[in-house]
Amino acid sequence: MNSAVGFPELLPGFRWYDIEVDDIRIRTAVGGTGSPLLLLHGHPQMHLTWHKIAPILAKRFTVVATDLRGYGDSAKPDGGSEHINYSKRAMAADQVGVMKALGFDRFRVIGHDRGGRVAHRLALDAPQSVEKLVVIDIAPTATMYARTDMEFARRYFWWFFLIQPYPLPEKLIGADPDFFLENHIAGQVKIQGSVDPRVMAEYRRCYADPAMRHAACEDYRAAAGIDLVHDAEDDDRRIEAPLLALWGARGTVGALYDVVETWREKATNVQGHAIDCGHSPQEEAPEEMLRIIAAFL
Repeated sequence: MNSAVGFPELLPGFRWYDIEVDDIRIRTAVGGTGSPLLLLHGHPQMHLTWHKIAPILAKRFTVVATDLRGYGDSAKPDGGSEHINYSKRAMAADQVGVMKALGFDRFRVIGHDRGGRVAHRLALDAPQSVEKLVVIDIAPTATMYARTDMEFARRYFWWFFLIQPYPLPEKLIGADPDFFLENHIAGQVKIQGSVDPRVMAEYRRCYADPAMRHAACEDYRAAAGIDLVHDAEDDDRRIEAPLLALWGARGTVGALYDVVETWREKATNVQGHAIDCGHSPQEEAPEEMLRIIAAFL
């Protein structure tokens, strides 16, 4: 575990490390004291997406915010056969390894977007590690693909664009990465001005790396392939940890799915709440999000 340069102006009191897990380097920010709480970001963000809530959570918890493999300043390995290296199983194993390196065998998890899908797999593959689970603005991956219709495809076109064979999406996004990134975020965030310009600059910096853009595509390719195989193999299993599902009342997931019911098909103990925002409540409505999760955590 090596110290790394971080963003103390955005996450005051936190420390940054590069933690090696089976030769995969995971950039990790750690702050606070108390019971461990793991925060997992989504696409196209990195760990700074939590900057509005992580310092507050750190008053009660030891907060661990990572960059998923392929994202931010974490390692970006080759995708491997069937994109196996970006399966949610592989990405979840990274996070278990990070927490063990920090001395935590059991912890709470909050996952947004892709991070929520990693958290779902983590709770199935390492149930002994997950005390409680919060998933933000997602329905289960297999459910969303199985129920795809014109409305979902129109709203979430990147689910079908990013999975196209290499190098088509990489080449097209590479023509103007800032344009793709900024339009993607603007389309999902419904409260204007929610994304701090300093954080957006870091999103742009990371997305400027062709290796990250390729890794993001590999993440989605895995979700449309090997992840569905793993999900089918575990179709009769349920998440054992208490699960809280949150979603944006102005977003796509809440509009197209009964979010709580989709998770009751996957977990034994589920509750849920809508938040008056779009896709990213941790940036759009941090106070309301913190209020809702406080009692659950």
